[in-house]
Amino acid sequence: MPRDNDPPLWERRFLAPTRTFPVWSRRAPDRAVYLSDEEGSFQAYAWDLVADTHRRLSDETVGVDLATISTDGSEAIWFSDPTGDESGRWIARSFDGGGEWRDLLPGAPIGWPDGLAIGRRLVGGVIADRDGFAVYVSEDGGPAKEIHRDVDALSIAATDFHLEGFDLAGLSADDQLLCVEAAQDGDSIHRLLRVLDPRTGRVVAELADGEGFGLSAFAWSPVEGDQRLLAAHEREDLMRPTIWDPTTGDRIDLEVDLPGEVIPVDWFPAADAILVAHLFRGRDTAYRLELATGTLTEIVHPRGELHGARVRPDGRVWVRVSTSDRASRVLDDAGAHVLAEPEGGVRDGRPYRDWVFANPEGGTLHGWIALPDGEPPFPTYLKVHGGPSWLYLDTWWPDVQMLLDLGFAVGMVNYRGSTGYGRRHRDHIIRNVGFPEVADTVAGLDDLIARGIADPDRAVIGGWSWGGYTTLLALGTRPGRFAAGVAGVPVGDYMGSYDDSAPSLQAYDRSLVGGVVHDVPEFVAERSPITYVDRVDAPVLVLVGENDTRCVPGQVYAYVDALKAAGGEVELYSYGEGHSSFIVEEELRQWRVVVDFLERTVLRRG
Repeated sequence: MPRDNDPPLWERRFLAPTRTFPVWSRRAPDRAVYLSDEEGSFQAYAWDLVADTHRRLSDETVGVDLATISTDGSEAIWFSDPTGDESGRWIARSFDGGGEWRDLLPGAPIGWPDGLAIGRRLVGGVIADRDGFAVYVSEDGGPAKEIHRDVDALSIAATDFHLEGFDLAGLSADDQLLCVEAAQDGDSIHRLLRVLDPRTGRVVAELADGEGFGLSAFAWSPVEGDQRLLAAHEREDLMRPTIWDPTTGDRIDLEVDLPGEVIPVDWFPAADAILVAHLFRGRDTAYRLELATGTLTEIVHPRGELHGARVRPDGRVWVRVSTSDRASRVLDDAGAHVLAEPEGGVRDGRPYRDWVFANPEGGTLHGWIALPDGEPPFPTYLKVHGGPSWLYLDTWWPDVQMLLDLGFAVGMVNYRGSTGYGRRHRDHIIRNVGFPEVADTVAGLDDLIARGIADPDRAVIGGWSWGGYTTLLALGTRPGRFAAGVAGVPVGDYMGSYDDSAPSLQAYDRSLVGGVVHDVPEFVAERSPITYVDRVDAPVLVLVGENDTRCVPGQVYAYVDALKAAGGEVELYSYGEGHSSFIVEEELRQWRVVVDFLERTVLRRG
């Protein structure tokens, strides 16, 4: 029972700590590293599985969001980002907690990370700077050497579908090959696979599926001497596994008779089977796929979002999974908890409902509806996802449960541009950004009104990042439809966002809009929220990170100033980190501001 001095229910949902999927080395499987916010911010923790002891190793001011472990299990590794601008360096510290940290790629410049590969003797990493993307390799802890560079995007294991545990796609089991994903003729959305000699930088082989078709690398075979790479292609629209040997050129596309996307995740120890995740209509299911026969065996776990999944050296499968009504837990393939959940907070809530409706072009869209207690019509919050190459799954969101606690119905639309529904659905917004996302989200609102769920006079639109961009664009291009808008770390002035963005974001923007934004000014202006500030007729809350290099603060302030000058009603909240905060109390401060805004502008109107 809650006590009188307990925080409100919605705050206790955010106070339920998260432990991410534990990452172990195949050569040191009894030592693992995970991230947790159980002490107030996300930090790296070492877990000795035999003794079942847990030790916090990092103490980063703004928290940590990338961590792994060395091949021999002697060190934990994380990315150190002092300001939250997502640039910094990879560092390592003894797994036992003794001594000082060391630079994992000594001599490599400070920059934006685009993947890390951990081998027996080698460490490889992609680091981006204002001149492009470079691959650095260190051998036996020695000085890092730049072995490869490209002005367009390079990355290690950067697909939108990668699950937690990211160090399987870089270096082969014998340290002889290094795979990077590279922009294909300048197109960073549809990438090719490039395999390098990690000691010399020589290009050993490339695999490309041609214009408009991308490839993603997932895992090298764990068997010594087996140089096969588990990857994924999208030549048939939906993602499917492929196995490629860059030393021989042999390639096998695996046929899987399942609807939706089939995402390769990992190899089983003998390399005779692979672990795949089946993503269909926003729910993940894991399977073992036998390579010789194509037989699928379902892995037991709750159907929701697989945040992480890997095969243990004994062949058992571990997953981190959450569902809409239950926060994440780490389970094995028998359903047993393998990593205890930290105490505190509220970890359960209301489930979502599948939602299928038509957009104005007659296409079918999918998403989720969550309903509060009481009788409709409800005040309704359209929660718009970021990315845009991302999607909402049947997964745990504390803010959705918070909105339900406040009495809102919540609608989550996987608009055109989302992943999870095939290449064509995702690519619909290439050279057509903004308007399709707005049209699909507003169509979702229309559908909820037609169903009697949404009160048309108390509809809110809100999102973070690209969701914030879509929110601002919808408020300006569809006046009269929303009672309020919440835009977290948004793009408000598309032209003003480009120059100071991180290199990977600039590369993505070039592919998305068809060139450098300055070369297509009319199109960018048409799709930029700042163009429509004089039409915004609803109060807007804007949140901005002072060190954000994805949606840089200057262009957010430009939008806010323009909206004020046009007579709009806008409130601003800024915080000292970057695109995301990994500090629990800061996250709570932001949501307190959101709750206060919604109560004043929407709920008290009812």
